[in-house]
Amino acid sequence: MSGAGVGWIAAIIIGGVAGWIASALMKANTGIFFNIILGVIGAAVASFLFGLLGVSFGGWIGYLIAGVIGACILVGIVRAIQK
Repeated sequence: MSGAGVGWIAAIIIGGVAGWIASALMKANTGIFFNIILGVIGAAVASFLFGLLGVSFGGWIGYLIAGVIGACILVGIVRAIQK
């Protein structure tokens, strides 16, 4: 995750915010720990997917945007599997 231009502490903080935003957008009732996991893993997933398209996110704002998009993707995948 440090490839996104932020350190581990910042990745956890930004991941928590990204996960919280994604859970609000997707109307998912998740806790703070799961929000952090969603945001950090979501940022990695979105960075990978956008990297395939030639789009890269950098810095705190880019990591937040990638985290929200990736976390929404992860919530959608989990919902699809649960059904």
